[in-house]
Amino acid sequence: MAIENPSREEIGKILKKARKIAVVGLSDNPERTSYMVSQAMQAAGYDIIPVNPAADEVLGVKAVKSLKEIEGHIDIVNVFRRSEFLMEVAKEFAEIDADVFWAQLGLENEEAYNFLNEKGYTVIMDRCIKVEHAMTK
Repeated sequence: MAIENPSREEIGKILKKARKIAVVGLSDNPERTSYMVSQAMQAAGYDIIPVNPAADEVLGVKAVKSLKEIEGHIDIVNVFRRSEFLMEVAKEFAEIDADVFWAQLGLENEEAYNFLNEKGYTVIMDRCIKVEHAMTK
C-alpha cells in the first residue's frame, strides 16, 4: 500500500485545530530547515516543543530528549529525522497522547506509515508544515 496523505482540505482543518506541535529533530542552528520552519510556525501562534537530546533550548523553549517527556496532549508531531528513523519515531509516537504524525518534505517511510495507519492515526508524509500552513490562510 502506498502512502496516502489527507486531502489539502483535511490538512487545513488539522492545522486550524492544532495548537501544540512537538518537533522531533529540531535543531538549535538557525541555518537549519527545522529551525526556520518551526520558527515560522511559532510566529503563527503554535506552541513548539523541541525534541532533541543534543539541545538544551531551541526558540526560547526548553528542549526534551524524547516525546515521552512531554506533558499533556500533543496535536502534531512534526518529524525532521531521516526517513530510516521514521519507524523508530512512529513507535514512540504510538506510546503518547498525540493526534497527527507529520514527516517533513522529503521524508517518507512506508513501514512507519502502515504501522500508524493500522492503529488509526492521521499520518502526513513528505509535506512541509510551513508550506501547508501558508496555503490554508
